[in-house]
Amino acid sequence: MSEHEIGSLTTILLLLLGLAHLLGWVFTRLRQPRVIGEILAGVVLGPSLLGHFFPTIFSGLFQSGTPLGAKYQVVTAFIYNLGLLLLMFLSGAETRQLFTREERKEVGWLVSVGTGTPFLVALLVAPLLALDSLTGPNGNRWAVIIVLAIAVAVTSIPVISRIFADLGILRTRFARLVLGVAVLEDIVLWLALAVATALVGKIALDGASGITMAAHLAKTIGFFVLGLTVIPRMVKRINKSRFNVLASTSPVAYVVGVLLAYCAVAGALEVSLVFAAFLAGFAVVHKKRRLFADALESVGKFSFAVFIPIYFAIVGFRLDLTKSFSFRMLLLFLVGSCVIKLVSVSLGARLAGFRGLDVVNLAVATNARGGPGIVLASVAYDAGIINAAFYTTLVLAAVLTSQAAGAWLEYVLRKGWPLLKDEKLEAVPAAKAEATIAA
Repeated sequence: MSEHEIGSLTTILLLLLGLAHLLGWVFTRLRQPRVIGEILAGVVLGPSLLGHFFPTIFSGLFQSGTPLGAKYQVVTAFIYNLGLLLLMFLSGAETRQLFTREERKEVGWLVSVGTGTPFLVALLVAPLLALDSLTGPNGNRWAVIIVLAIAVAVTSIPVISRIFADLGILRTRFARLVLGVAVLEDIVLWLALAVATALVGKIALDGASGITMAAHLAKTIGFFVLGLTVIPRMVKRINKSRFNVLASTSPVAYVVGVLLAYCAVAGALEVSLVFAAFLAGFAVVHKKRRLFADALESVGKFSFAVFIPIYFAIVGFRLDLTKSFSFRMLLLFLVGSCVIKLVSVSLGARLAGFRGLDVVNLAVATNARGGPGIVLASVAYDAGIINAAFYTTLVLAAVLTSQAAGAWLEYVLRKGWPLLKDEKLEAVPAAKAEATIAA
């Protein structure tokens, strides 16, 4: 590309980044998740608003339908995917750090009933629905069913963590319970999504035999299982090796190198890079020795300042609310998924010994789909599993449930009600909360 073309591309990136931060700040001031403002930035600059009301300006800026516009799309797609990989990498690292053996019984009930029930109910009910209205170009019925089940059951770690940090309740037992549930949920549900993407992968699209597809699926599951068990131990030994010159001279380069190495191996095996990035973050962190904590913090600060806001802005940019939005689909999915999730978590909470307002607080907090819900939509849409209308529905559902969780918890605290009975809140200073949770 010429200097003029590169300059025009940087203008696009500047607008995406600048507006994402501006609207993110506005929503933070409104005590709403920052991610909502970042997505809204893309909606404003995309076909839903700018392209609909000012089509000439939109076409001139993004060069839609021209060879130059195609070049721009390649670059923005790379930045979009890089932001997604960094988000998953940092989520994996955060997941590893949040593992705790406390409240094992309560977390067990909340996960098994609160997550397992919605997932199983969706798996059983989905085949009875008209899935053609949800299916993407690859048209794999079972992959759509799995994605739908994940969408009903998923809980956000980054968004709910940020809400806890903003409210000063990050160190409470309530926060530990919700985050413990979200950690275990994400591991199981990311594995399920890996299965769904494997079902519509390159091998499946090429019309391979059942044996070949089964082998590809087994390879995907094996990569995920080894990435949670054996490989982290190997990485731990490499981390501490005195021959690891890169780790000692440039820890930031080393942790990014681990991410790239995982993605390289996953690419060679035709396994989704998204899950490889999650596993890389999971492997590079070790709780007993806070190796590379500063490096991960540096990577996190830059990623959440640049690449991840652009990723979420592009998520919003891809929402064409004038063409690919179905209010009926959104209403049915939002009501159905929330009812199933809230009832299931409430049942799990009661089995764990909670009563009254405790049950409501736990149910509403774990109903926030946030970042994982948006990543689920992005991965499934990019893989051709779901269509644009269902992609829009999943993104909007993630945004609305996150808003609802934040608003409810703030209301409870403002009223002076306890999040859990007899629990005294231990406020976290704002500066420390920001350093702890970057998402």
